[in-house]
Amino acid sequence: MIHPLTEVKFISEEIGYGVVAKQLIPKGTITWVLDELDREITPAEVEMMGPVAKEMMDTYSYRNSSGNFVLCWDNGRFVNHSFNSSCISTAYDFEVAVRDIQPGEQLTDDYGYLNISEPFKAYSEGTKRKTVYPDDLLRYHKAWDKKLVSAFKNIPDLEQPLRRLISPSLWSKVEAIAKGEQAMDSILTIYYDGDKVKPTLTKLRKTAN
Repeated sequence: MIHPLTEVKFISEEIGYGVVAKQLIPKGTITWVLDELDREITPAEVEMMGPVAKEMMDTYSYRNSSGNFVLCWDNGRFVNHSFNSSCISTAYDFEVAVRDIQPGEQLTDDYGYLNISEPFKAYSEGTKRKTVYPDDLLRYHKAWDKKLVSAFKNIPDLEQPLRRLISPSLWSKVEAIAKGEQAMDSILTIYYDGDKVKPTLTKLRKTAN
């Protein structure tokens, strides 16, 4: 489930639609949580789908560490890529704002941690990185972990509309991480090694286009 203080808006002809903040979303806010309505689909199930359904999966799903495809049921599927993303996935099936997101600003993910099947050139942002690769988690997990650790410190002190979707045991762990009493699990734990199992789809890109 995506944060309730967001909406889908047209961004540009090149980018298409995206998810923007309706008001300030502070650093450390949980912006998305995997919930029971999000559908996890195995590669075998995808293989049995018709061409239209496969195209939708190719456009709107991401791959988890088990190699299964996750199709978001709500506006979370419209979150766009950025090499300087405002949100980052965690090892705990939720995402966190790693900086303040201003009203009207997009919530973005770095597709480098979504276990894509093929590299693709992204919209130019003037960054050194120009292409998203399937093994970006191996390359950049330490940098993403650093941003997450900083954001985790703020989580308990902020209003968290999505907290109700997080189990009490996981919330206790989040609080312990925030206080420095427990180490945060690395984002690397969500990496899927596609070399072990041949990907079903030839291209997996979570995009709003």
